[in-house]
Amino acid sequence: MAGVSAIRVLVVDDDPLVRAGLTLMLRGADELVVVGGVADGADVAAAVDAHAPDVVLMDIRMPGLNGIDATRLLRRRPAPPHVIMLTTFDADEHVFGALRAGASGFLLKDTPPEGIVEAVLRVAAGEPILSPGVTRRLIAHLAPEAEDRRRDEARRLLSRLSDREREVAAAVGRGRSNADIAAELHMSVGTVKSYISRILAKTDLDNRVQLALIAHDNRL
Repeated sequence: MAGVSAIRVLVVDDDPLVRAGLTLMLRGADELVVVGGVADGADVAAAVDAHAPDVVLMDIRMPGLNGIDATRLLRRRPAPPHVIMLTTFDADEHVFGALRAGASGFLLKDTPPEGIVEAVLRVAAGEPILSPGVTRRLIAHLAPEAEDRRRDEARRLLSRLSDREREVAAAVGRGRSNADIAAELHMSVGTVKSYISRILAKTDLDNRVQLALIAHDNRL
């Protein structure tokens, strides 16, 4: 598919069978086009330069440069692609670090094909995905000794927000979609998007997944 409106996807995984399976599955969606695949995080930057993907499906564990470090490097670039992390286990201890590095969410590798396609579409539209079950596991695996520091940092960032902005941030922290937030707070979806953009600018965060983590740290 070569339509200009297609969402361009780069697949990064050290397992050639996983890369092939993801590529075959994604190519079955009319809205998506797979522009390339690489086996190591060290090759991601060159692949992004060559193919200009909108979304990168990134394995966390790779023998060379891991997905967290590759994501962190990508997020430093101007207009970086969105990154969805891929992991085998929902209790992967690296997932939290991946989200802190700027990933827009993560998926288990055994997620049904329609779930992966939906995640790519949502992330490309600026609405990263993180399931409630995964959120609970992430919170449970946070290091207790870092809790006070994280809460202090969350309070510092959220103190920059108005009361209404804090309401929106709290809804994002509960995993609400833009449409859900609009209905809950009696505003339009466009207004919700404007609020989220303003919140991210005020808090120096990259995306709403990081905002959700900050909201959880502050127990909103």
